[in-house]
Amino acid sequence: MELIFEPVEVNSLKQACVHQLERVLFSGEFDVGSQLPPERRLAERLGVSRPILHQALVELEAKGLVRIEPRKGVFVNDYRQVSSIAMLASFLTYLQGEMDLQFLSNLMEFRKLLEVETACLAAVHRTEEHQRILKQIHTKEVQRKADDPAMLIELDFSFHIQIAHASNNLLYPLILNSFKEVYTSFTGRFFRHFQGSDVIDDVYRYHARLIDDIRRMDDRKAGFTMIEMLEHGEEHLIEVMQDQ
Repeated sequence: MELIFEPVEVNSLKQACVHQLERVLFSGEFDVGSQLPPERRLAERLGVSRPILHQALVELEAKGLVRIEPRKGVFVNDYRQVSSIAMLASFLTYLQGEMDLQFLSNLMEFRKLLEVETACLAAVHRTEEHQRILKQIHTKEVQRKADDPAMLIELDFSFHIQIAHASNNLLYPLILNSFKEVYTSFTGRFFRHFQGSDVIDDVYRYHARLIDDIRRMDDRKAGFTMIEMLEHGEEHLIEVMQDQ
């Protein structure tokens, strides 16, 4: 079988190997459970040394895409069954942002499950410092809403992370952070498409409401506000994706 790998000619050889191998694995070129060609042959096709290739394979194993069996070889995993959140960023790169509405729906279900809970807990456990930081982020959002969308994307993510911190549960911000690249890929589309419109103003009104709900320690209202805000984002993201 003729392999479809291309010689690597970039600075970060290991990461370039990782990306090319991911592309091949996601494409379905190799069946689940099948064995990849020997490392020597793969290294030759990619134009890198065997140590560099092996480092790349170890990273793929950590993501759950392959398993390395000593003295036997490298085998393809069913990433849908065994991979972690870390794999999602790679899958996003492979798709080059062209995700379908089913993927968006799955992501929003996950966000509702996680972030409604963090909003409710933040209203119970928040401190004055949490309140101060949330207000500070919101002030910057309103002041910078006509600026570079990249700044707005980062501020939006910081807002959600701060609510997760205010929940007083260490795992929630860790989970949200591990999801950042996928999360910001979608919010990036949102902010770039609607920059300067009333849709963005609506987002910041939701942020203000949520800050007030948390300040008043009203966990029920904080949860409802978060649901409304996420559904507002989902509705308009669907609009963006259908237009493309």
